Amino acid sequence: MKRINLVITLFFSFLISYGQTEKSIDSKITNVTVFLNKAQVTREVKTRIEAGNAELVLSGLTSQLDPSSIQVAGKGSFLIMGIRHQQNYLNEFNVPAKLKILKDSLSFYQKSLSLEQSKKEILNKEEQMLLSNQKIGGNNQNLTVAELKAMADFYRSRLGEIVSNRMSQDEKMKSINEHILRLQRQINSENELYSKNTSEIVISVSAKSATAATLEVNYVVANAGWYPVYDLRAINTKSPVQLNYKANVFQRTGEEWKNVNLILSTANPNQSGLKPELYPWYLDFYNPVAYKQYNKRDLGRSAKSEAQSEDMAFEMEVAASAPAGSMAEMVSTVQTSLNTEFQIALPYTVASSSKPTLVDIQNQEVRAEYSYSVVPKLDGDAFLIAKATGWEEYSLLPGEANIFFEGTFVGKTFIDPNAIGDTLSVSLGRDKRIVVKREELKDLTSKKLIGTNRKEEHSWQISIRNTKTEAITITVDDQLPVTRNKDIEVNSLDNGGAKFDPVSGKLTWKLILQPNETKKVVYRYEVKYPKDKQISGL
Repeated sequence: MKRINLVITLFFSFLISYGQTEKSIDSKITNVTVFLNKAQVTREVKTRIEAGNAELVLSGLTSQLDPSSIQVAGKGSFLIMGIRHQQNYLNEFNVPAKLKILKDSLSFYQKSLSLEQSKKEILNKEEQMLLSNQKIGGNNQNLTVAELKAMADFYRSRLGEIVSNRMSQDEKMKSINEHILRLQRQINSENELYSKNTSEIVISVSAKSATAATLEVNYVVANAGWYPVYDLRAINTKSPVQLNYKANVFQRTGEEWKNVNLILSTANPNQSGLKPELYPWYLDFYNPVAYKQYNKRDLGRSAKSEAQSEDMAFEMEVAASAPAGSMAEMVSTVQTSLNTEFQIALPYTVASSSKPTLVDIQNQEVRAEYSYSVVPKLDGDAFLIAKATGWEEYSLLPGEANIFFEGTFVGKTFIDPNAIGDTLSVSLGRDKRIVVKREELKDLTSKKLIGTNRKEEHSWQISIRNTKTEAITITVDDQLPVTRNKDIEVNSLDNGGAKFDPVSGKLTWKLILQPNETKKVVYRYEVKYPKDKQISGL
């Protein structure tokens, strides 16, 4: 009787497992939210579910996805019973069109190389045949002078052609080999992205009757993110600064994001959003613990059981959070105001590549005031400075900026919103139309001995000429020496009307120059020190 019951139980188990059909489903990436590090991918699935239980297999996914981030929502008369994730080491990504083209090109050049090598081999054999038959007419045959000359001319002409043709073949083969080498390097680079194993999401569903179903699958992937890059453009010194906010979006997941709705988020999933909590800090005496020694068999059995437990816990957790049908109301999406999201209006294609894709985020006009600045002690050129205000409202991130003035690239700078104040200062380059000269006035410079001390007086003159057709505002920076030794005394004799900082020794003039106007500033200082000492840096 027990044996009959066992057979019946196995029979019904077989029927249940047999009724759990497996179906491969196609999907399309529709939306991608790219964080500073990582990205969330949304796939759309449209399929038909038959009555009963079934497993829908979403295959060909990147192995870089985070299994704990998988979310599935569904529309239709069916219920999602559970979700599991598994790696597939046998199936690789479908070879993309770009890689197919590269491989086809490589095959073409390899065939061309083989053909040219065959042509060269024919020339070599012909040359060997001619050289082995140089003995004309045998030992006992007499040839006329004309016949000998004709044969000599033939050998000379033909051997010359062979040498010339062989050199031509070598050049062709060299060029083909260079093409092959470049293609192989590119293919190797692409293969690194597409030769990885794939993964699968298996969705267990149940339906009372056949029904159409729409699924939305979300998961987070690694090896993706974005970083900002800016263009700062100034048309002239009377217009606002044009701020072009762009993003370099990168992903090396092996998946193709083709014509997707792209959202760029300033959030960083790697950083926890939870406030840390302090717990009691206990002190105690150190007490070493003796650890049990395990053999390899015990360790293997323990690792296997732990892995099985983790897999079961993961499947239970994901299945419990899987929304579908009436269960979808149990899942909510929380939008926070702590981060900024940029929703890109046009669909974008971001290839899985080592090179990023440049995406335009926004173009803004930023209020700016323009002035000139010069440090003649270090550089005789005046620099045009744009001081922009109101940049805080554009959610800028630290990043490199390209600077353009009057349509010309003038250099690069780095924007760090965390390090700048209310005003963002950007150097727009040199203006040769402002002539600056710094020179020491010899008549007002002297060196004297007073008792046990030496006193030196120095005088400097800075002249600024504005050759532009418009008035300018210019800031001039210079400095007095600062002492770190009590035996060295520095005194300012004349600051020339500059703003003076005694701690740093900095002198600052702010001048307004009309067109073709020249202004001069003079400053003087003295240094006293023991006459038996020498000062460095003066």
